[in-house]
Amino acid sequence: MSAAPASVDAPRNVAGALYSPLSDSDVNRIADAAFDVLEQSGLAVYSPTGFEAFRAAGACVDDETRIVKLSRSLVEDAVASHPSSVTLFARDDAHHVVLEGNRVAYGTGGTALYVIDPDTQERRPSTNADIRLNARLVDELDHVHVFTINVFPNELKNNDAIDANRFFHAFDCTTKHVMGGVYSMKGCHEVVAMAERIAGSAEALRERPFVSFITLIISPFKIDDRYGEMTCYFAERGLPVVVPTEPICGTTSPITLAGNLLAHIAETLGGIALVQSVRRGAPGICGSVGSACDLRTMDHLGGCIERAMINAAVAQLAQHFGLPLYSTAGTSDAKRVGVQAAYESAMSNLLVAMSGANYIHDAAGLMEADLTVSYEKLVMDNEILGMCDRVLQGIEVTDDKLALDLLLEKKPGEDYLAAEHTVRHMRDEFFVPKLANRQKRERWDEDQTALARARHLIASVRRRDQGSCIDEQVRRAILADHPHIQLNRKPS
Repeated sequence: MSAAPASVDAPRNVAGALYSPLSDSDVNRIADAAFDVLEQSGLAVYSPTGFEAFRAAGACVDDETRIVKLSRSLVEDAVASHPSSVTLFARDDAHHVVLEGNRVAYGTGGTALYVIDPDTQERRPSTNADIRLNARLVDELDHVHVFTINVFPNELKNNDAIDANRFFHAFDCTTKHVMGGVYSMKGCHEVVAMAERIAGSAEALRERPFVSFITLIISPFKIDDRYGEMTCYFAERGLPVVVPTEPICGTTSPITLAGNLLAHIAETLGGIALVQSVRRGAPGICGSVGSACDLRTMDHLGGCIERAMINAAVAQLAQHFGLPLYSTAGTSDAKRVGVQAAYESAMSNLLVAMSGANYIHDAAGLMEADLTVSYEKLVMDNEILGMCDRVLQGIEVTDDKLALDLLLEKKPGEDYLAAEHTVRHMRDEFFVPKLANRQKRERWDEDQTALARARHLIASVRRRDQGSCIDEQVRRAILADHPHIQLNRKPS
């Protein structure tokens, strides 16, 4: 199982819960209303395995309409049997991430169709090589804790080859936890087999799953055949599976933020109930991805502040139920890395982090309403996330940090620069940026802007020998078993 063992140390997780858009009474009211929605309206379930699992669990099912209604007691039992803590293991022990309570971690995401080419600065379709370069950059970035596979390999025309390629190139290029969506049942089987080979056995993978999977509850209130069967497959095997929901204000949910929240939590509770109906104690992860649209054009919005408010509120509801949460922030509607991309990403990442959302995906690199990944933005968002972490650490007040004795020792007018206390704390009290240029104008030049420094890091990673994060013998065996994996180790 992936409930976090007590021995797992995840120093990168810091605690949030500094921002609460909902009052306690609001949380209770929405939670109660979610039970009413699932009991009185229910879900349309087109997954045969899921439908029968719900029937066996005692749900009220209609074979003709495929509507499944879940009693409050059934949902409460599912929540009670669900792990309150799920560990996203990494192959490098320094990078485990624990999802529980109000602990916060960040990662990439989006399955974007395009990248901003690092050489031409023009948008182009993403490829397998972009999966590799993104994974290698994430391996370098201190504040991006999980690699959620963030681009699509457009050169692949066979749907059954997509999953094996995406996950192989991710495993090959980072030792951090890998998470990703899946496109076919054949791909599910192949990726699980691949991960089991890397782990050493199926049991070893279940004990320390370094990979997790994303399916989908389709708003409004639909579990389809494909995603539903995939969810059941991962739940049966005891592997972490995210069951996110994506209600959009005014189209697939009520237009109000409160109405969207109610849809969010009801749908994701339905997903958790599905996971637990298939296998009690299986490590599901509820998910919050919804947003709003521009009602003038009906275009999806990635960077609107209301999206951050919704996801922060869902974090409160997940904490109310004691469920691990996969959340969303850091996205932007900008088309280039610039002022808009910076303020939209910073605002949403900070608000959602302060809410205590456990794993915030899309937090680095994503722009253009979730369609495009920018390498420069990926590196710059890492710095934003470092600042978010510093906010979450708060201000520590101890006898030593308060420094009362030092203040009483010093005479009025004396400085503190050479004090032993200053030397002791000068490196641990402040976040030190790697990109931001704090030099005075006289020492400043265009080659030392934050964007220029981000490009220097990208170029450095691209120049290095790529190597592999998979044992060479295991790697050869995987490639022999999956001849449809395309190798192109040249960086994008």
